[in-house]
Amino acid sequence: MSLRRRTFNHRLLAWLSTIGFCVETAAQKNPDALLARNAPKGISPAGYLVSEKLDGVRALWDGATLRFRSGRVIAAPTWFTAKLPTTPLDGELWLGRGKFDALSGAVRRTQPVDSEWQKLTYMLFELPKAEGTFTQRAAQMKSLVQEARWSQLQAVEQLTILNSAALQAKLKAVTSLGGEGLVLHLASAPVASGRSDILLKLKPMHDAEATVVSHFPGKGKYEGMLGALEVRTPSGQQFKLGSGFSDAQRQHPPAIGSQVTYRYSDETPSGKPRFASFLRVQLDE
Repeated sequence: MSLRRRTFNHRLLAWLSTIGFCVETAAQKNPDALLARNAPKGISPAGYLVSEKLDGVRALWDGATLRFRSGRVIAAPTWFTAKLPTTPLDGELWLGRGKFDALSGAVRRTQPVDSEWQKLTYMLFELPKAEGTFTQRAAQMKSLVQEARWSQLQAVEQLTILNSAALQAKLKAVTSLGGEGLVLHLASAPVASGRSDILLKLKPMHDAEATVVSHFPGKGKYEGMLGALEVRTPSGQQFKLGSGFSDAQRQHPPAIGSQVTYRYSDETPSGKPRFASFLRVQLDE
């Protein structure tokens, strides 16, 4: 099938998905979620609690239903959700470092497979309806996990790190083991939603999200496949992503209108990312 034909099909699928999304979200509330910003260079960890940035799937529990960040219901097994407390929770479904693809496949099935869900853990990092500071909520999360007495429900470890040198040493230790990086959550912060400076992610490479606006055909060994995506950031910056794709992704590129995550080293004076490469499609999060 030609790239032009595949592009048409992807556009049609994106349009149909948009219709379905509109119908679905009309009947449900899209849950608010706190989103991290990239940490500035040389940041001091003073005043923050620091945790590992997990390569998982964001999951919000309202006390009755488990949802993706988009608000779409996660088809979790009944035995799994029955063991969760009635307290609203925010965290990530996690399978382990470097296992995102297997995890994503498991949690996005319309019919859950028990053997897959028995291997994953719900890692808590926020109580979206609780009061007090984040330090107080972190203590509450530990108590909830202790009361649940269920190994598949865990609280993400929150650490106090004294200085920038120790923070960089921790980052190096985590990434050397295959971890993505660190998260810094302002210890004094109340519950918040949206993208905020109270939550920062610290990684060797930055990452961000953008919307696919067009496809560029490949040349040479990629003839007949995707060469690059043109994407647009929430701030309106447009640029191409031409690396980071597998051959399968080049044969079946992300649909126009879909959200993708890309990684980059830093930004140009005009605000465009340097050395940007494709990371993954943002499906339901």
